Amino acid sequence: MQRATDEASAMNKRIHYYGRLTSPADRALIAPDHVLPAPDEIYVYSPLGTAFKVDSCTDGYGKNSSIVTIFMIWNTMMGTSILSIPWGIKQAGFTSGIILILLMGILTLYCCYRVVKSRKMIPLIDTSNWEFPDVCKYYFGSFGQWSSLLFSMVSLVGAMVVYWVLMSNFLFNTGKFIYSKYTFLINIYSCLMERSRLLICPSAASGHPPQNRSVVFSSGNDTGFELFEKWWNKSQTVPFYLIAILLPLLNLKSPSFFAKFNVLGTVSVVYLVFLVTVKAARLGIHLEYNWFTENDFFVPEFRIQFPQLTGVLTLAFFIHNCVITLLQNNRNQENNVRDLSIAYFLVGLTYLYVGVIIFASFPSPPLSKECIEQNFLDNFPSDDIMSFVARIFLLFQMMTVYPLLGYLARVQLLRQFFGNAYPSIFHVLILNIAIVGAGVAMAIFYPNIGGIIRYSGATCGLAFVFVYPSLIYVISQHRAGQLTWPALIIHIFIILLGLANLIAQFLL
Repeated sequence: MQRATDEASAMNKRIHYYGRLTSPADRALIAPDHVLPAPDEIYVYSPLGTAFKVDSCTDGYGKNSSIVTIFMIWNTMMGTSILSIPWGIKQAGFTSGIILILLMGILTLYCCYRVVKSRKMIPLIDTSNWEFPDVCKYYFGSFGQWSSLLFSMVSLVGAMVVYWVLMSNFLFNTGKFIYSKYTFLINIYSCLMERSRLLICPSAASGHPPQNRSVVFSSGNDTGFELFEKWWNKSQTVPFYLIAILLPLLNLKSPSFFAKFNVLGTVSVVYLVFLVTVKAARLGIHLEYNWFTENDFFVPEFRIQFPQLTGVLTLAFFIHNCVITLLQNNRNQENNVRDLSIAYFLVGLTYLYVGVIIFASFPSPPLSKECIEQNFLDNFPSDDIMSFVARIFLLFQMMTVYPLLGYLARVQLLRQFFGNAYPSIFHVLILNIAIVGAGVAMAIFYPNIGGIIRYSGATCGLAFVFVYPSLIYVISQHRAGQLTWPALIIHIFIILLGLANLIAQFLL
């Protein structure tokens, strides 16, 4: 199967033709609008993060300042992974968790740097309009083409599954908040005054120490409440209610309307940081350093489950498949590496702040650190005002990003097999039903976003983060006669780290 339609191939050749007519510095012969793809078909996405439409560049090449470029990368990289960082630190241990966040940030930044430089290492070919999958195809042929599609679909579908699980969670808790407030079964304001009820342990009934169960809210045995819980169940009913809202939106030919709400991603992250700060100030710090032993309330500083955090971090720092697009409009191209490094630093700082503050302030006692959930918002009761607002923000943001992710999956898959992103409503409907079905099934049988994130992150990260950037660098240096033994050993070691990271996810 050819990679693109004849029309798309001809369009690509015309764009390259215009690029060869004159030097890149001369903008007199830039490609006109009719040569470029339709504006509603140009999107940048970050798996489990955000997706937004790339506006047409009327000012020519390089229109964004460094500050705007840094903010765009931060905004694109920050996603739902932030909700699982405290759980990942708990799985790895407090000290090893901090160390892993720093090391994974540095490692993924270096691999991202190799992606940015990969186009310039190809001689005698104009690669100014290439993306990283084009570079993979150049070096690895049809294998690089199809493997790029496979891992890209893993990241997209994995993102949509996680979104469905989270949207079901947020919709359930939002409905529970509204119901409890309306019926006065729970006194909202009393929980704000009681320290023991600022956080809960939802998994206490499934094996945690008995003392943890006393802090779980109970709404009584009222018949109306029992009926409400029957029809408003987080895993049995709410995931199906979302189908009526989101399945029709997935079938739209162009979801460009939803791209206008990308700013909600920034608002959500800023509000989460604010929520974490306020809650930590109220709870105080609860830390006890037990380096290798575990007690009823604290976990060791170093734990064998640390690869679970590395799997989450692989996706948390993942921007490698769209970083070239984000940097193309940087006004000063010589600052790309600096701006990318600053953006990674800010992302790592945000993850560290949220993860460390939630873990350190989690009240132990009376709760155990083992109670930290894969989505840390689950540790706040449904009737907590601040967490209710956070869930509303995230729910609305995800409901606008979800159709964009579905559109990207449709374009990549259907164009590859049928040469058309919308061959018929039947094809699109079948694909969307399969994707929605996967989300519903996971929300019912495996609603663990930490597990889904680390599996999908380690899988797509193996190719785009660890293997392809390292192999491309080694091959290009070998062809140029500049490959050294230290460079070869270092990049083979990076590849082995990625492979070990993937294997460890399935062993733990």
